[in-house]
Amino acid sequence: MRYVVAVAETNSFTRAAERCLVVQSALSHQIARLEKELGARLFERTSRRVRLTPAGEAFLPAARQCLDAAERAAAEVAAAVGEVRGRLAVGLIPTVTAVDIPGALRDFRERYPRVRISLRVGASDDLVEQVKEGALDVAFLGLPTTARPQGVAAHELARDRLVAVVAPDHPLAEASQVDLRRLSSEVFVDLPAGTAGRAQSDLAFEAAGLTRDVAFEVTSADFIARLVGPGLGVAMLPTAYAPHLTGVVTIEVADAPARVEYVIWSRLTRTPAATAFLTALDITPADS
Repeated sequence: MRYVVAVAETNSFTRAAERCLVVQSALSHQIARLEKELGARLFERTSRRVRLTPAGEAFLPAARQCLDAAERAAAEVAAAVGEVRGRLAVGLIPTVTAVDIPGALRDFRERYPRVRISLRVGASDDLVEQVKEGALDVAFLGLPTTARPQGVAAHELARDRLVAVVAPDHPLAEASQVDLRRLSSEVFVDLPAGTAGRAQSDLAFEAAGLTRDVAFEVTSADFIARLVGPGLGVAMLPTAYAPHLTGVVTIEVADAPARVEYVIWSRLTRTPAATAFLTALDITPADS
């Protein structure tokens, strides 16, 4: 099954063999043997690429689940004798500030060198779904104060207010403070509509009875600043994230919306690596 997943993910028998540290002939032989047992071809082989057949598409999810289950079982056995190993899949929003993620991962890696770590950056709503599905073990989110992660265990890390972000030559750049009414007359750069990061600002303007023009929607907070710098619009980003920005000016917002940062994990399945990582952050995994 491991060979099938490797070929499916690389679209190549050669690259799959390199990943699995076997010669290509041995990998091809094992897949052919499995296809014979199943009575169906899993891959279509052409001169340019390898792709899954309908039977392969049906087989792949179950194969991944089996491999994940085997890896979890091995990790549980290792944990029973005092060793933490296996996988730690961490998701995070780009603007997480409550935890020094690189520092936390460095310390964790030093203590548990046999754990393989993967990072995925995404929107809060998507990260919640990935934790539910088991694709992520732990995720760091930012949500409006009116929302809380649903269907997962969650621990609140910090609360933060948003600040206005403008170009250095913007008329507001010299202001010490601004309010939502003044900002509502500006063109905005923001995250995509419907995301938790966007909702923090949308809800605040709506509660104040104001509307605004979001002319630019981007998925990266860093790119928001890159658009604000040349004067394409203004933005609102978390105060704690502001020191990471360059080429822009930040201004306190008197009636600023706030966000809450959470770390979340699955209520149903928690690997030894996930438990160890949460413990290293001084979080009791039983918290929800």
